[in-house]
Amino acid sequence: MHNKRWVIQPPITPQAEKALEKFPSILKQILFNRGYAADAEARAFLKAEPISNTDPFQLFGMQPAVDRINHALDDKEPIAIYGDYDVDGVTSTALLVQALEGLGANVRGYIPNRFDEGYGLNPDALDSLKADGIKLVITVDCGIRSPDEARHAQTIGLDLIISDHHHPDGENLPPALAVINPKQQGDMYPDKDMAGVGIAFKIAEALFSNRQSITNFQLTDLLDLVALGTVADLAPLVGENRVLVRKGLRQIRETKRQGLFSLAGVANTKIEKITAGNIGFMLGPRLNASGRLESALASLELLTTSDFMRAGQLAQQLDIQNKQRQTITKSMQQQAEEIAIGEDPNAFLLFAAHEDFNPGVVGLAASRLTESYYRPAVVASQGPDETRGSCRSIPEFHITDALDQCKDLLVRHGGHAAAAGFTAKNENLPKFVARLKDIAKEQLEGKDLRHTLTADMEVSLEEMNFEVLNHLDYLEPTGYGNPGAVFVARDVKVKSSRTVGAEGRHLKLSLEDSRGASHDSIGFRIGHLKDNLPARVDVMFTLEANEWNGRTTLQLNLKDVKASGTPD
Repeated sequence: MHNKRWVIQPPITPQAEKALEKFPSILKQILFNRGYAADAEARAFLKAEPISNTDPFQLFGMQPAVDRINHALDDKEPIAIYGDYDVDGVTSTALLVQALEGLGANVRGYIPNRFDEGYGLNPDALDSLKADGIKLVITVDCGIRSPDEARHAQTIGLDLIISDHHHPDGENLPPALAVINPKQQGDMYPDKDMAGVGIAFKIAEALFSNRQSITNFQLTDLLDLVALGTVADLAPLVGENRVLVRKGLRQIRETKRQGLFSLAGVANTKIEKITAGNIGFMLGPRLNASGRLESALASLELLTTSDFMRAGQLAQQLDIQNKQRQTITKSMQQQAEEIAIGEDPNAFLLFAAHEDFNPGVVGLAASRLTESYYRPAVVASQGPDETRGSCRSIPEFHITDALDQCKDLLVRHGGHAAAAGFTAKNENLPKFVARLKDIAKEQLEGKDLRHTLTADMEVSLEEMNFEVLNHLDYLEPTGYGNPGAVFVARDVKVKSSRTVGAEGRHLKLSLEDSRGASHDSIGFRIGHLKDNLPARVDVMFTLEANEWNGRTTLQLNLKDVKASGTPD
């Protein structure tokens, strides 16, 4: 049975067709699908111009935060930027450290160790920062669910500013000098979906607005970090994120950041042609690897060092760690699958915990389970007293809301709709798992749970050319929240097929339509479809350029393939 549901967007309305008459026809339909049905809005989107007011002082808590930081700058007080070990946390930390250094601050970055300290603020770290003479701690990408730790900072006389983008626990905001998070109640900032690094950038913007004259440091030099963190953290690429990432990609292409050169080098990525997709698949996983296996300090140093020898060493180290991480993920995914499916093959939520699971990779294993089975999945690492787990979910199930309903059984938890984390005492684990599975069953029972693949329109292969590809470039940066254009071609002939890559994981097809137009195509991770491939197929794909031996050809990147005439 074909296990993915295809949905093709409805055709453009006559009114929108008229309003967008100056645009090429394929682009018209795509703009309409993205919600742009008027000429001016469509142009602003394609140029990635800000639509709403982006003044950082609209963020609740920004003014008191800036006043306190200015005081620290004037008195040369030691400041610590307290981050997180993923790419968003590391880029946020690097960004504020460099921005404050640009203003002459005495500042250092602090990133907790995933294995010894866990996620977010912890009292021991605050104690040791205080002992080191730190007067002000600014969190980035964490802290919104740490009221006890914030009280601890008060008790030991440490000033604390929290900046975060995770969902606040409404009635229980941490008692800090200032809390900056556009998702908190009463916040007027128009864009609620920035990553942690976007909010760190807004703090830098606010600080520079009244101190620019004292430094020749350029804020725009930090936009490469904003692009890295925003894309890697799967913040939606619309609104202000789109504006910042578009500018940040431009910054990366001409980067002065030694570490990015070295990282692109080990990842075999051409830095002068980098896209959001390259960050997601090539750079992001390598920057994440250090925090998953050891400590993220290597990634922080890579992003801030100006020594090219050191940058080269660190990039090599991250590349090696990323390969190790891939091996660990693969075996953990298989083991987690055996545990979760072995327990209950028809469960609405997959759960696997084991004492040998590496806590740095549980999220990736959960992701793969969700991808394979289209169910929310939890993979957890069991310690002697506590179990730390990572959750991934599907659009039909808001995982952080579900964890909120179990909070009496959890030590701590937090996250977003599609991804979250928690810590539970081992004695509460069975009860917690049972309740979570009940919530999933209640919400998901009776639903048609299949991956839905959405396409913009049906086309013939002969319509696909370089001119169309150039028009599609204007949609960049594409990714989460702003998908690239996806097409469907019906009833095309398979001229040849073969598998490529390790274990034949990828599928290469040469396709031809009834008018004789033909294109080569590649389907990543769908090599298993080759054996049952009929002579005529329907394909869903994106259009891309393939550079090989100095020649550039068009290539279809296959999302899915099915026998021609199979219902969508």
